[in-house]
Amino acid sequence: MMKDIYCIARTEAGLAPEQIKEALLASLEGRALKKVLILPPDFTRFHSNAGFITNVYYHALTERGVQVDIMPALGTHVPVTEQQWNAMFGDVPFERMLVHNWRTDVVKLGEVPADFVSEITEGLWTEPVAAEVNRLVMDESYDLIISPGQVVPHEVIGMANHAKNLFVGVGGSQMINRSHMIGAVYGMERMMGKDYTPVRRIFDYGMEHFLKDRPILFVLTVTTAPGGKIHTHGLFIGEGRDCLTNAVKLAQEKNIDFVEHGLKKCVVYLDPSEFKSTWLGNKAVYRTRMAMADGGELIIQEFKKPENTDLRENMGAAAHLIHGSSDGRFSITYAVKEITQEEIASVGFNAADYDETAKKYDPQKLNYGYNTVDGEEIYFIPNPALGLWINREKFEE
Repeated sequence: MMKDIYCIARTEAGLAPEQIKEALLASLEGRALKKVLILPPDFTRFHSNAGFITNVYYHALTERGVQVDIMPALGTHVPVTEQQWNAMFGDVPFERMLVHNWRTDVVKLGEVPADFVSEITEGLWTEPVAAEVNRLVMDESYDLIISPGQVVPHEVIGMANHAKNLFVGVGGSQMINRSHMIGAVYGMERMMGKDYTPVRRIFDYGMEHFLKDRPILFVLTVTTAPGGKIHTHGLFIGEGRDCLTNAVKLAQEKNIDFVEHGLKKCVVYLDPSEFKSTWLGNKAVYRTRMAMADGGELIIQEFKKPENTDLRENMGAAAHLIHGSSDGRFSITYAVKEITQEEIASVGFNAADYDETAKKYDPQKLNYGYNTVDGEEIYFIPNPALGLWINREKFEE
């Protein structure tokens, strides 16, 4: 097993591309490779910087004559389009993409036993969970499987990535659905921003018992994206769990923002190129709910008209819809171009006219954080996927 490689930026600007490339090339030293599978996140994790990382690995390996296949870790998301591919992965040929199908492309490796799941969930979930992954992960013709991605606060698991990229990103229906519902039942406010949560321990169990003999190299980033520009604060490369443990510590420092008091009004912008479903858009709710004041208002702007999702089949989507509730503690107002106000109101949210809202709260003019609009203090978040916001007053109680 290679010695883990950690690169942590000493400035807020983050690691330079040359520093990242040097670390990636070092992770390939001493390896005799003929065929490699890369499992980057999809476009919804654009700001992970995994696109650049995948590009570096692709060119470094193909220049050595290595066959490189790239399968984005979609989970249940729709496949990456050619336009998204080019924006994220640069000049890597679109033809190198393999599409994961969570319904048909998986093999069952075993089960996380019911007694273990019951113990770690305090009896809230008492059924076993099947460990399923795309069959290519088990294909012994691959000399190396590279799993890049971002460690960032996450509503289902606490902190995203590492084994989640395998068991959910290229996983099967039962693991995806049950892990999401276990997170929803256990309570996301008990988990967000933390490491050893029940769902994380399920994935750790899967790694230890079913994937420990596979040649998997994790390449984990900790990033922020002020003004849309990616700043990579840390790069953690390793074959075990230590790279995750250390990445979590940095992500807790960089990706959890404490506000000094509960937010009375918060405006969150959802870039429609990134957020294309209601259950993804609900990140605006669950990433801010711990910062919202009782009786406050959360205004959510933009995002793309939702994809149709069969909730009978996709419990993961249903779990995200559970996450989208404020539990009556604050109000949620959607201002969306492609959905009528009547449709929004019919599912229990408040609705506002998009043009009027965007004129008053222009995402191109607002600064991240506190702003004053018409004499009123508002808090603006340009991308809820990159962090977690917590009211310091509540946190310290």
